[in-house]
Amino acid sequence: LDMAMIPNGPENANNYVQFITLLKELVADGKVSQSRIDEAVRRILRVKLQMGLFASPATDPKLTAAIGSVEHRQVARECVQRSLVLLKNTNHTLPLLKTAKRIVVVGKAADDLGIQCGGWTISWQGSLGTVTHGGTTILQAIRKTAGPETKITYSPDGANVQGADVAVVVVGEMPYAEMKGDRKDLHLSKQDASLIEKLKKAGVPVVTLLLSGRPLILDSALGTSDAFVAAWLPGSEGQGVADVLFGDFKPTGKLPRNWPRENQYSNQSPLFPRGFGLTYP
Repeated sequence: LDMAMIPNGPENANNYVQFITLLKELVADGKVSQSRIDEAVRRILRVKLQMGLFASPATDPKLTAAIGSVEHRQVARECVQRSLVLLKNTNHTLPLLKTAKRIVVVGKAADDLGIQCGGWTISWQGSLGTVTHGGTTILQAIRKTAGPETKITYSPDGANVQGADVAVVVVGEMPYAEMKGDRKDLHLSKQDASLIEKLKKAGVPVVTLLLSGRPLILDSALGTSDAFVAAWLPGSEGQGVADVLFGDFKPTGKLPRNWPRENQYSNQSPLFPRGFGLTYP
């Protein structure tokens, strides 16, 4: 074996780090020779040279300074603004008022860049938490965009929401890539559905943001929500989401495909047809 891609086991999708660590230990212990590593590298480089992969000049290292630049982040923010699809908006729940007295933001996904970015972010399967510096979570963006007199309360589990003008709940899938994202069904998780129901029972208007790389079966979540937004995977720019929520940018996104009504194949009409998408007056 001269080149290992990303080895993975059933319980640890990202154990390539373990692979590298153990290989270095084996070399240090003399169980794998350094010459064997060098031999493998030479063979791989020889094939790449024969294929002309080194014919073009190497990438200019100075170009890395543009990564995460203000200009690039602005483009990413615009992509988020234009991609959000407003699926439901009962009684003009959206846009949110910057003069609201209290907005409660609910759900662990509301303050997690890793969930916003999904798989293939830094590592193969992505991860939870701060996967990259310079990004803005949806919670951070809401706090930045709301009016100075508006109190923003963060409640990951949906507790103590009574009395709020509105609850913004962020639900969705954990990061995945390739076959690790295969599922037996595409229903919204029971935990997410219960969280939305909990907010509704508290008597506050509910705005649901769904973070996912694909349509999910919504079941009661759509009916329970006063407004529902398919936010897809907004990546590092949660600010683009807040722009739409507060009406600084009216939603223009349309579904690129039918949104299924059921998990199994069905001849029924879709829940939402391709091209569907609401906007504000």
